[in-house]
Amino acid sequence: VMRYGTRVYVFEFKLDGSVEEALGQIKEKGYYRRYVVEGKEVWLVGVNFSSATRQVQEWKAERML
Repeated sequence: VMRYGTRVYVFEFKLDGSVEEALGQIKEKGYYRRYVVEGKEVWLVGVNFSSATRQVQEWKAERML
């Protein structure tokens, strides 16, 4: 979790997975809920790393309303 002003970014990282899995885990586990209740602008960020290239393979961000 990273706080920046009135925004909160909730990250989930996967290795050789998918950004959909990462975002799904954030939603399923409710990692973002406490920040929504606080009235913050919340962004969910899923990031997938490749073990072959050792780099970010894909990422996706979604704003929670």
